[in-house]
Amino acid sequence: MYELFGILKTQISDITEVNLFIAKSVSLIVLAFLSFVIYLNSDSKQSILFLFTALCFVFSDVLHYISNYYIYNWSFVMLDNVLHAVGLFFLFNFIIGENRLRKKLLVTERVSNQTIANENETGYILTRQ
Repeated sequence: MYELFGILKTQISDITEVNLFIAKSVSLIVLAFLSFVIYLNSDSKQSILFLFTALCFVFSDVLHYISNYYIYNWSFVMLDNVLHAVGLFFLFNFIIGENRLRKKLLVTERVSNQTIANENETGYILTRQ
């Protein structure tokens, strides 16, 4: 890691930009590991979307760094932009799915609370036939 810092320090003249590069890279690595742990913990559609989102952002960022600091190639820039857009698509789908799950949980909780309240008042459960 220290060697990478030394190489970046020679490529980038501003120390603030190097620090931002390191902070962004470390946060993306943490996000990727976190999403992988969540995927291993619960194999669901939401965890897969979160994992794909993190991987798209990581690979997009790697291609961005390659095209900016190593060798410029228009295909790397194009793939970087496509991966970033795909990552945003997965992120929006993940957020929409999370909101649906929360709404479903709220509705289920309200229905169960109303059922318990009706049971306490009448002594039996009212169900829809």
